[in-house]
Amino acid sequence: MNYLRTNIQEIETADELQKIINENENVMVCCGRMGPMCIPVYEIMEELEEEYENVKFYSMGFDNPESVVIRSAPECRGFMGLPFTMYYKNGQVAKATTSIQNMTQVKENLDNHLA
Repeated sequence: MNYLRTNIQEIETADELQKIINENENVMVCCGRMGPMCIPVYEIMEELEEEYENVKFYSMGFDNPESVVIRSAPECRGFMGLPFTMYYKNGQVAKATTSIQNMTQVKENLDNHLA
């Protein structure tokens, strides 16, 4: 039951998210909707998938009840704008961002936190 229509693999459960971040050193998850603030981030992720072979890119539907693990994460406290984007390094949150991000910002986060 996919919530998002992107070319990025979608995480559907909190257990699946936990398994992915436990099994992969570098993970970027964009938790959002099919809206004007989120779609550009999905498109950037799609573009960067080949360039950043050491990072696994995923999306998660903001309205999926299972995404509460991201929505309620301490790193997201006070976030107002979608998407909530999480960068995981070795199973831990390395960085979290809120609202639209451009290519430069996403690359900086990948280079600084998941290198």
